This record gives sequence, C-alpha cells and structure tokens, in this order.
Amino acid sequence: MRALRLLSPWLSFAALLTLTLGATSSAADAQSCKSPVADSDLVKPGALVMATNPTLRPMQYVDSSGELKGMRITLGNEIARRLCLTPDYVRVEFSAMIPGLQAGRWDVINTGTFWNPERAKIMRMIPYEQQAISVSVAKGNKTLTVDKPEDLAGRTVGVEIGGFEEAKLHAMDKSLTDKGLKAITIRSFDNFATAYQALAAGQLDAVVAIDPTAADYAARGQFDRPLHGLYPTPVALAMKNKPLSEAILKVLNDMMTDGSYAKLMDQYGLIANTAPFTIAGP
Repeated sequence: MRALRLLSPWLSFAALLTLTLGATSSAADAQSCKSPVADSDLVKPGALVMATNPTLRPMQYVDSSGELKGMRITLGNEIARRLCLTPDYVRVEFSAMIPGLQAGRWDVINTGTFWNPERAKIMRMIPYEQQAISVSVAKGNKTLTVDKPEDLAGRTVGVEIGGFEEAKLHAMDKSLTDKGLKAITIRSFDNFATAYQALAAGQLDAVVAIDPTAADYAARGQFDRPLHGLYPTPVALAMKNKPLSEAILKVLNDMMTDGSYAKLMDQYGLIANTAPFTIAGP
C-alpha cells in the first residue's frame, strides 16, 4: 500500500488497475515457485546460505561498489534462483568454512573447494570445474627467473592458508628438498589479497594462487605469471545436507543440459565438465 500512496492523484483508474493486477501477478509468480528443498534442510528458511571468500578475482570478489561478483557468485545465484531460494552469502576466510559447514552455519561452501578423498569423507561434494595453480612474481623482476618449480628453491613464497594451494606448495617444497635443493620458505596468509600485497611490498619472492586469480592480476599489469597449469584438480561445491545436495545436483545437470553451465565456464576460460555431475562423497 505504501507504493500506492506515492502515486499521483491524477493516475487513471485503468492505470491503477493495471498496476494492481501486475503486482498481484508478481506475487502469484513468487508463490508458484515452490522450492524442492524443505525449510528443515536449510540453515535459514527460504534462503540458500553460502560461504564465500571474496578475495579471488575474477572467481569471487567485491567490486568498487561493495557488491559480490564473479563466476562462483553468478553460479550460486543461479542455483538459488532455480531452487526458488534467496541467495545469502557469508563472507569468511577459507580456514573457517569446513568447520562452519559441519556446525550448520551455512548450507554450501561456494568458494572453489578443491576435491580430495579426505574432504569427501566429511562433506557431500559436487565437482563442477577443473582448476590448477600458478606462480606469480613481481612485475618485471630481473633478479628471479622462474621457468620451472625448481627455480623456487630457497625462495620465500606466499599462499592462502588451509587450501589446496598450500598443500601443493608443501608438496612442491618436499620434492625440491628430496632432490637435495634448498627448501622453500612458505608464508601463509589469511587470503590471497594479503599475499599479493606482501609480494608487491617486496616481502615475498612469489605467490602461489589458482590460475584465474593469478591470470587476472597479470592481465591488470600488476604481476607476472611465469608458471601456470600446475596440479590440475577438480573443484567442487560442498554441502552437508543430503536432500539439499541432491537438489543442487539436479540444478547443475539441468544447467548442463540447457547450455547455461558451459556458457558460464566459457566466459571465464574454464574447462566445463561434459559428463553428468555426480556427488563425490562422503
């Protein structure tokens, strides 16, 4: 009724009738969209609560107006829309995401969680993209040439704490020391944004990050990306609740069938799955 009180007194009866019928139609459309997910299977009735770490431009980040943007935000919004739910994002560091999912603080981890057997034992994961990691160095660095992982021996390298990238960096360090080379000094950060800030400040020799994030920094002319495509691994959405995970699985397979999933992956230069999606775990 507030909207009607703001209308001009000269509004014709026909126009008022059209406006009223339009509002009624919109309300009916909203009511006709019934979610296949019961409120009891959600953290918040009527909403899909997703944890994200918006520091991985262009995959998930905060734009200049403070809005969440990126491929995974677009994907999360579309999944919520098709489930007749309101997308609700919780911005949190990656290290808190899995404990928070287990504690029922959110429905979905939507931040590009790398799949591995250990995680699949405790979460219902749906791999939906292939992701690899890159090595970034300071722009135009003439004192450090990185043509292969061995060139990082004895160097100080930054990475986000608790993720796939950190695990692979430790594996890389072990492979170097097994060959008799110097160890990598690994510095962990709460997120990649602070890791790249440290690199820009000269506190690091390199940063290890996912390919799209490193490519985005390189495209903006801030850093060079001498190595990429290392350790390609499936990336997944992660859930705890079985009915919700099965509903999301159906949405993703519907998106594969209608072509919207492949279009989104292509937009960000990612390799799209071609086989039907499955739940991998627990």
